[in-house]
Amino acid sequence: MFSTPGTRSRRTRGILATAAATAALLALSACGSSSGVETLDESADVTITMWTGQEDSAQKYLEALADEFEQEHPNVKIDLSPGASSTEDLLQKLSAGFAGNNYPDISYAFGSWAGQLEASNRTLDITDQVADPAVKWDEFSPAARDTARPSGNKTIGFPAVVDNISLLYNKKLFDAAGVAYPTDEWTWDDFRAAAKQVSDPGQNIYGYAYSVSGSEETTWQFWPKFWQNGGEILNGDQTEATFNSKAGVDALAMLQGMAIDDKSVYLDQTDTKFGQLFASDRIGMITSGPWQLYDLGVAGTEYGVTQLPGTDGDHKTVSGADIWALFDHKDANKAHWAFEFTNWLTQAEQDEQWNVAYGNLPLRASEIDSPAFQEQAAKLPGLTVMAANAVNAEIARPTLPGYVGLSEAVGQAISEVLQGKGEPDAALDAAVEKANKALAED
Repeated sequence: MFSTPGTRSRRTRGILATAAATAALLALSACGSSSGVETLDESADVTITMWTGQEDSAQKYLEALADEFEQEHPNVKIDLSPGASSTEDLLQKLSAGFAGNNYPDISYAFGSWAGQLEASNRTLDITDQVADPAVKWDEFSPAARDTARPSGNKTIGFPAVVDNISLLYNKKLFDAAGVAYPTDEWTWDDFRAAAKQVSDPGQNIYGYAYSVSGSEETTWQFWPKFWQNGGEILNGDQTEATFNSKAGVDALAMLQGMAIDDKSVYLDQTDTKFGQLFASDRIGMITSGPWQLYDLGVAGTEYGVTQLPGTDGDHKTVSGADIWALFDHKDANKAHWAFEFTNWLTQAEQDEQWNVAYGNLPLRASEIDSPAFQEQAAKLPGLTVMAANAVNAEIARPTLPGYVGLSEAVGQAISEVLQGKGEPDAALDAAVEKANKALAED
């Protein structure tokens, strides 16, 4: 569930979906679903049920848009509700709904759930519809598109919210250390050198911060470095983990050198304290996303934003894309209008009235130059850079159910190495063994 500005948090927590919900969803793959109208009648009265996973102002934005759609299509009723007490609870609610044939036509879903939802055999496949040039599917980032197509065989919905991580730097600390600000051309060598120069552990000032909680925060911060080195998380058929390749070992060794040798990294056990310390001029650089900007403005932090440091000109980032999942009730009218509403909702004009108005990144590249986005960007310096950084969100994190266990294995390995409890090659080899067991259990 998204909170109001000032307490907004990253959207990676959907990775913590319960094993019970996952098992229940997969068990439904052979079950049938309710049947409705077989022949489409676009003028027939129809009610579309939508679980938004939102509250407060975000919910109000969506309610206003649903009212607008209903006015344009008087025969269509959009029955809008949060769906559950929190966004995290939606997966369990969907699982129960599938079991009782009482599930919505549209639901917000964390991107990490996409594979589980497709495996339930309850989703619509809108691959043919999104091929229509009028949908402008290519305006979504590659990672967002791939998240909505988890197995590569079906398109189960539309991107709902997108973000990515960029490099944020504290101007006050850089100025005090006499270090030039980061640029879009920075390499990881540039980054490491600057982090060491800005650091002053005796004064509790660090050049960089990294999560060692072992959570998905630990893992997803690692993936850009891994991808920039040419690494692939899984093999071609997604049955085995391959992150212990040279790309993975080198990326983790670089972080190890910063944390252990340079002592330039604040190791955060909480996933949240590093943002507060950056805002209070104790950390020189963090890699974070748009959710951080409001708090920095409130704190009065002097900061800048640029794309991530890269390798050989590669500046890949990671995106936490979430989706509007569409569900099949074997009813031609429901299927038609569920698609039509989500397609309309995610077009630029409507997205400016929700994601942009709320302070999220725009869904589509075409919105960056819009007056609505430029107005928000003026309030949240760096937002334009983060929006442009979407072009570097080329790869989606795996969405298959086994990613939960894989992420935990990687996060634990990174945490141990950065705290001096292991070496990159051995830690990642052990993590691959754990990850492969999780993948085999799917």
